[in-house]
Amino acid sequence: MAEIENSEKYIPKHRKLIDACKKGDRKAQFELYKLYSLAMYNTSLRIVRDPDDAEDVMQEAFLKAFTRISTYRGEVSFGAWLKRIVVNKSLDFLRLRRERVSLDEVNEVEEIPEDDPGVIDHAYSADEIRRAIYALPEGYRLVLSLILLEGYDHEEVSEILRISNATSRTQYHRAKKKLAELLKKGKKQDA
Repeated sequence: MAEIENSEKYIPKHRKLIDACKKGDRKAQFELYKLYSLAMYNTSLRIVRDPDDAEDVMQEAFLKAFTRISTYRGEVSFGAWLKRIVVNKSLDFLRLRRERVSLDEVNEVEEIPEDDPGVIDHAYSADEIRRAIYALPEGYRLVLSLILLEGYDHEEVSEILRISNATSRTQYHRAKKKLAELLKKGKKQDA
């Protein structure tokens, strides 16, 4: 019976470090920072697109996480909890940087002809894909990044971005089409 109870309760991977951080242990904070900083930097970079801004956002997210670590209850992994803070800080950064543009009003994409279903049939390098994602309109890029790269579902994306579930699905579909189009244009230019 005890095994079942323990298996149902989530046990954080870095429980000792987290407990030490809750007590204000700077060494433990630094250890958690070393464990998660690269992943959190990459998460922020995919959203804000500028390395310096991503670094700043990540630092602010860690500061917020360490000042609010007492609210971490271990219901999800520490990485997931921290990633949510990084995503929210990144989105806040974008909101502050520009006037809010409704995701519903993002530029329309030309429809891809019926004989071209948007299937990517070429091998692309990670750099080509990264450049194509960065070239997407912001609304498309955010939804695509949150779903494909960060692992959120449409319900979570709609909550994070404050858009409807239907808008999330539409933006995601359009982003995939636009990404395929950008990748194909890039291959044609290279040829």
